[in-house]
Amino acid sequence: MATTELTMTTFEDTVTADGITLVDFWAEWCGPCKMFGPIFEEAAAENPDCTFAKVDTEANQDLAGALGIMSIPTLMIFRDGIQLFAQPGALPKSALDDLLTQVRALDMDEIRAQIAEESPDSGN
Repeated sequence: MATTELTMTTFEDTVTADGITLVDFWAEWCGPCKMFGPIFEEAAAENPDCTFAKVDTEANQDLAGALGIMSIPTLMIFRDGIQLFAQPGALPKSALDDLLTQVRALDMDEIRAQIAEESPDSGN
């Protein structure tokens, strides 16, 4: 499956959709981004059940700034609209595969319950 380019207008709808979404924040001039790009593309081809998306931080500076992206590449992983992972740095393929395995194994009902417990609106 090919990766999708995200912008300020498409980001929210993409990451809040059901399922697993991985977002790679990158720039053309970034050496580590160029190293991670093929790894990300390979993972996209191997995991057609997930959405793999990219944000060009040069073309989408407002979006990168709003999300607090301070260095690139940065990988974010969402599942069912919940951000589960965010980390700068190029990951090796084995680490990306391991992250996907962990995200797939999560009990999302448990995650939602934890978020509700930690929410200031929960009365705790």
